[in-house]
Amino acid sequence: MKPMLLRVTRYGESILRQPGQTVTVFDDALHELAENMVDTMYEEEGVGLAAQQVDQALMLCVVDVSGLPDEDLDYQLDGLRQPIPMIMPMALVNPVVKSLPGKTVWGEEGCLSFPGIRGDVPRDEQIEVSYQDLDGDPHTLVCGGWFARVIQHEVDHLHGRLFIDHMDKRQLRLLDNKLKQLKRETRDSLA
Repeated sequence: MKPMLLRVTRYGESILRQPGQTVTVFDDALHELAENMVDTMYEEEGVGLAAQQVDQALMLCVVDVSGLPDEDLDYQLDGLRQPIPMIMPMALVNPVVKSLPGKTVWGEEGCLSFPGIRGDVPRDEQIEVSYQDLDGDPHTLVCGGWFARVIQHEVDHLHGRLFIDHMDKRQLRLLDNKLKQLKRETRDSLA
């Protein structure tokens, strides 16, 4: 089947600030949406994509961190460390993130909804994520490093939070003109 690419929403669109609704129906439409999100994520060369980024206020995100170096992939899915190609791409439905003991680490992030804008963001180094798959089955993912960073970034989207919300004030001031420009471009493209 030919992939269906979705339009990625951009900074300035209100959907990015909307918390997602809990998914209660695990049907073909949900599978199709997730598949289209994965295709879109690959097309945009991203490692994650949240439903809000394709104009859907749902608790659904997709990730694929298989392109990261193996040493950055600290994880266990349901108590096992399966080979990463077996579990990627991954769709997380109704995910709940819990911080695990450890430190907060700063790292540079970008976002498909913020083309050309990057910045340093603090994230928990180790997390536990409880979620459902596309069939409604429950899973627990424990991960750290970049895998944890990607998950936290995407789950933030599901709650209407953006990576710029975590940046320090000084960094935001430096990005202020770029952010205003992007917001104008977004507004103009939707007019």
